[in-house]
Amino acid sequence: MDSFSGCDRMTSSLSEARNDTGRTAFCGPYVLSAITGYPISKIEDAIRFERNAPRKSVVKGTGADEVGAALAQFGYDMTLKETFMAKPRKERPTLWTWMQKPRNVWTHYILAVHKGKEGHWILVKGVKMCDTYTEGRWTFVCDGPHRGARIMEIFEVRKSLGA
Repeated sequence: MDSFSGCDRMTSSLSEARNDTGRTAFCGPYVLSAITGYPISKIEDAIRFERNAPRKSVVKGTGADEVGAALAQFGYDMTLKETFMAKPRKERPTLWTWMQKPRNVWTHYILAVHKGKEGHWILVKGVKMCDTYTEGRWTFVCDGPHRGARIMEIFEVRKSLGA
């Protein structure tokens, strides 16, 4: 018997988001599902718990505080690494320019980006990204739909030390 049986749990695999709701889900729950490996229904329950919202209400329009609180319920810490909110939109870096900078390729980064007039959450790990536009599947950033999106804020996500 191999002494490394079960070591596939120790790899740096990328979990795809699982939409088990039977309807369209929004970017916050998609990103959290991909990080935690839990289905979107369970993620939405965690966000509704934070909001004190009715059990079956649709979760859309999540803020950074709600995303961070939901991640904490699953044993993760979300830390603001950089904000560009003080800069005019045109002066904020694009996803593609940020990808050229050094960062930890083993860490999940949640990016708040502009998508039209709305904010949008995307998840980046290494050279891949995941969000609602990819339907929860990981794709290379260079092939993804957000290369030119302007970044508002960057959050780093790590497993809590106590978890």
